[in-house]
Amino acid sequence: MAKRGGFPGGAMPGNMSNLMKQAQRMQRQMEEGQKELETKEFSATAGGNAVEAVVNGKKEIISVKLSQEVVDPEDIEMLQDLIVAAVNEALRKAEEANAELMGKMTGGLGGLPF
Repeated sequence: MAKRGGFPGGAMPGNMSNLMKQAQRMQRQMEEGQKELETKEFSATAGGNAVEAVVNGKKEIISVKLSQEVVDPEDIEMLQDLIVAAVNEALRKAEEANAELMGKMTGGLGGLPF
């Protein structure tokens, strides 16, 4: 009686084997791309360059730089808002680079049911 399911003789058909090789290659490429992205830095400014925030590809804040003229003890809220705006924009740039990387890696998978 024949086995149910699986492939005769336990071997995968040629196209399935090729698909597995492609998936493994793509996984390696994605890992390499992710490592490269993590080392990149993304910066953004707010308030006409009064505040600059720098983040890395891991979405960690590397630095925040303030110009002296933006430091006003009478208006701390404005400074806080500028810092938040600069950090959010830098994080958005990092996320955009990540999405672009993933799009390049998975661009050919649009028709697969994953």
